[in-house]
Amino acid sequence: MKTQRFFAMTARDALSQVREALGPDAIILSNRSVNNGVEILASHERDFALAIEESRTIAAQQAEQNPDNSILDAPLSNDINVIMDEIRAMRGSLENQLSALSWTNQQQQHPAKSGILRELIAMGFSASLSRYLATKAPAESELEEGLQWSKDTLQRNLSTINNEDQFLEEGGVFALIGPTGVGKTTTTAKLAARCVMRHGASKLGLITTDSYRIGAHEQLRIYGKILGVMIHSVRDETDLHIALEELQNKHTVIIDTVGMSQRDQMVAEQIAMLSGARKPIKRILCLNSTSSIETLNEVVTSYRGSGLTGCILTKLDEAVTLSNAIDVVLRQKLKLYYVGTGQRVPEDLHLPDTAQLVDRAFQHRHAKSVTRYEDDELALLMNNENHHYNSSTQHNHGK
Repeated sequence: MKTQRFFAMTARDALSQVREALGPDAIILSNRSVNNGVEILASHERDFALAIEESRTIAAQQAEQNPDNSILDAPLSNDINVIMDEIRAMRGSLENQLSALSWTNQQQQHPAKSGILRELIAMGFSASLSRYLATKAPAESELEEGLQWSKDTLQRNLSTINNEDQFLEEGGVFALIGPTGVGKTTTTAKLAARCVMRHGASKLGLITTDSYRIGAHEQLRIYGKILGVMIHSVRDETDLHIALEELQNKHTVIIDTVGMSQRDQMVAEQIAMLSGARKPIKRILCLNSTSSIETLNEVVTSYRGSGLTGCILTKLDEAVTLSNAIDVVLRQKLKLYYVGTGQRVPEDLHLPDTAQLVDRAFQHRHAKSVTRYEDDELALLMNNENHHYNSSTQHNHGK
C-alpha cells in the first residue's frame, strides 16, 4: 500500500497538506507529535481499498489450501468493514474540523466578507451563491460596499429578453409548462392579449392540453372568447399534430399545458409529446416566486428536458422575497421573459426589471428574517454546507 508522510508545525497545516496532496479521499493512517511539529501518515482511499482487496485474495487462497480454517474468513471480512466505516467517520470529522478552522480564519482575516455572507443568507439566497459572492467580493471592501458589489453582480448576470418587440415579432409556437397552480392559464391569457394587440386575433392560435380540469378549459375558453380566438383542445400527440397543422398559418401559437407535480412521471411524457411535434415548440417554464429554493430547483430539473427557451416568474405579488427565484434563475442559467404580479389580464404581466427585482430581494435584509444567523450558528451552517458539498463531490466522483 502506498503511504505518504506529511510534516508541519501544526495539525491543521499537516491536514491541509494531506487534502492538497491526496484530495478528499485521503485516509489518515496515523498521526503523532514529533520535535517541533506533527507527523501524519496518510494514503489514498483507493490504495487502501486495493490493499484490503489483496489481503482478502490472500486469505481466500489460504482458505482453499486449508479448508478447515475457511470459517475464520467471515469475521475477518466483518472486521475490515467496521474498520473502513470508522476510517470514513474519522475522515468526515477531520473535514468538519478543517472547515471550522477555515471559517474561523476567514472571519478573522476578512470580517467584511463574513458579513456579506451573513447578510446574503439572511436575505434568503442559497449558501452556495452567497459564498460565491462573498468570496469574489473585492478584498478591501467594507460591508456595504461588498453588498453593493453583490447587488450589481446579480443584476448583471440576470439574463432577460432584450427586446419584447423582437420576441413578439418573431412569433412561433410556445408552450407554457410548469406545476399545478403556478398560473399557466392566466399567463397564457396575458401573453395572448399582448399578441392580439400587436398582430390581431386572426394571427393567434390557442391550444390547451388540460383536459383534466374542466375549470381550466372553461377559463381559457372565456379568455379566448373575449379576445376573439378559438381554443383547440388536445389530449395526445396525435391531436397536437392535427391542431398545429390547422394553425400553421398563424403568426403565434400558445399552448397552455396541463399542470402536474414535478415528481409525476407524466412530466417526462408531456415533454416528450412537445418535443416530438413536427413543428418546433419553444418551452417556457412558469415558476412560482413563493416556492422554496429546493422546490424551484427540482421543478427546473424535472421540466428542463432537452432544454428550456426561458422562464416566467409568477405570483410576485404573493412573494415575501424574490431571493429564492433569483437564486434559481441565476444558477440554472435561465432566461427570464416576464414576471406576473397578479390576476388581472393583461395588466399584471411585465417585462423584468433586473434592478427592481434584485432591490426587492435586498429589501428583505432589513426585515426580521428567520434565516439570520449569529457567527457561531453561521459557522455551523457553512460546515454542514461544506460537508454536503464534499459528500456530493465524492458521490459524483464515484460515478
